[in-house]
Amino acid sequence: MVLTRLAQTYDRALSRFFERRVSVKADVPDLVQDVYLRLSRMPDPAGIEKPEHFLFVTAANVLKDRARRGAVRGGGLHDEIDDEIAGSEISPDRVLESREAAHRLQAVLLELPERTRDVFVLRVLEGLKMADVARAIGISTRAAEKHQAKALAHVTDALEDWRHR
Repeated sequence: MVLTRLAQTYDRALSRFFERRVSVKADVPDLVQDVYLRLSRMPDPAGIEKPEHFLFVTAANVLKDRARRGAVRGGGLHDEIDDEIAGSEISPDRVLESREAAHRLQAVLLELPERTRDVFVLRVLEGLKMADVARAIGISTRAAEKHQAKALAHVTDALEDWRHR
């Protein structure tokens, strides 16, 4: 009953969360299912005080576990072939530069403390309002703003250093 209610409430938000983070969109339903599978293994999922925060932290952990498994198994060593390959006006150099920047951003975010990273991800990547971020994580809006400022400063410095190499 609790899982059904959570699925009805958060299924679309979790799908969007994963869609923004994986290259193979067909994996999204499986990733969402993994979140609910982990919840179903809990002794008392009804006891979760902050379900939204818990779900998105669990979703982030599902992605981390998937990345670890992929690294061990050699996943990500190939690109999916699109049947409808269309030409692009974006140069290969620009695509490569963007991919490198995305990988660097991911590495920089992993350097942050977990709560600071969660605030940054929910605010910048998920587009939540600061009050919603604070509520989801269970901190004050002012504390969330401080975490956001810390994350932005760290990301900006790290990417500037990387860009000027």
